[in-house]
Amino acid sequence: MSEAKKTTNHKEIQQWAEEHGGVPAIIKGTENDGKGEGVLRIHFPEKSKDNDNFEEISWDEFFKEFDKNKLALLHQPDSAFNKLVSRD
Repeated sequence: MSEAKKTTNHKEIQQWAEEHGGVPAIIKGTENDGKGEGVLRIHFPEKSKDNDNFEEISWDEFFKEFDKNKLALLHQPDSAFNKLVSRD
């Protein structure tokens, strides 16, 4: 298994997610009264048994919140392991 990699590159994140069957999503019920999209995730519908708790959003919406919240993606290039973390 490869070492985890941290990135903020939108194109790289989208390409990695799509290669592994991931889609941009929020966790339902975490929206902030119209002030935010909710808790972001890259969701893997074909690998998850918990699809009801996720709402797919566009990549544009995902990256708008991603940048606004100064997030980075920690992921393993050859697996679906990922975590959204602070850029700091």
